[in-house]
Amino acid sequence: MTILSEELRKAMRNWATGIAIVTVEHEGVQHGMTVSSFTSISMEPALVSISLYKTSRTHELLSTAGQFGVTILAESQEEISNRFAGRIADTENRFENLETETLLSNAPFISGGISFFDCRVTQSISLGTNTLFIAEVQDARSLDGKNPLLYFDQKYHSLG
Repeated sequence: MTILSEELRKAMRNWATGIAIVTVEHEGVQHGMTVSSFTSISMEPALVSISLYKTSRTHELLSTAGQFGVTILAESQEEISNRFAGRIADTENRFENLETETLLSNAPFISGGISFFDCRVTQSISLGTNTLFIAEVQDARSLDGKNPLLYFDQKYHSLG
């Protein structure tokens, strides 16, 4: 017996997650999307994973570029999460009027975030509707004194 996708979605709403923006730059084109599927896999070597829907523009660009950035959002960045979650169409510039920065690669990071990871894809695994990307962290930065933006049961939350 296979579970229905709506039943799975309902059950997964009980999993509280942080909010991260996966970003990519390839041949001058920048794009990104909000994800909750960002996970640390190993400290030695430094490996993380993300899962992206195969038909997304971010997936297409990341598959070609072979590298990406991850910004963990601060609790004050709810609007940015919404913007990259599809409130602005895939074809529009989601970075318009946002301050960004870079580390080693050209992947843009959202200024004001609390952590940044510059990653190089080492493996991709096709799984159902998504691709699991495993990546080596090339560089990382974090800021102290800010709380993360959290998501639970289709609503944003904060630690306070």
